[in-house]
Amino acid sequence: MTDLTTVELLWLEKRIENRIRFGRAVAEQIIDRRRRILSFAPGTVFAFVRWASNDFGTIISRVDILRAATPGQRYSTVPWVKPGGDILLRLTGWPKVERVLQLIDAVEALDIHPADVALDYWHHVHNRLSVNETPRPYTRARHQAWLRRQDSVTCRGCHDANAINPKSEDGRTSHAMLKQGGVTCVDCHVNLVHPPAQQARD
Repeated sequence: MTDLTTVELLWLEKRIENRIRFGRAVAEQIIDRRRRILSFAPGTVFAFVRWASNDFGTIISRVDILRAATPGQRYSTVPWVKPGGDILLRLTGWPKVERVLQLIDAVEALDIHPADVALDYWHHVHNRLSVNETPRPYTRARHQAWLRRQDSVTCRGCHDANAINPKSEDGRTSHAMLKQGGVTCVDCHVNLVHPPAQQARD
């Protein structure tokens, strides 16, 4: 038994196209030249785009942004996804799907991986597009606020604060405070390594 969420991708020319728009797969299994299976770790976010047609035209155009199922927590079932996931966004119809893809492009233009954005942003996009309203754009300030609320979890996924030995006195003081709590990585390391992020002004 595995805790991974699997997504079966299928491509049949002019008939079916199931693809991942974004997400960090931890494994890939190639079935044949038309099918492969991607696996995602529990709690990770990915976008699954589906399109199908028949002799008369498009019969489905859909995008789902999902958080991979976590053992012991509830999840929704989604075709081609096993066991399922927490649905952050689900929209059908090409105009809405196209708009979601454009918003994903806009996030990437900020040098932010779409899988790392605030989860409530995808809920916001879903709710606004569902009633044909324009979603607010994602911003660096919003992303920084999200990272702060999550205690810089994306930083800590790669960097071990205990293994870092800053050269400056200010750096050592800040890292001592980090270990005590109350501050987090993005309070200081906003523009050091990652692309510049504007501070929120309000």
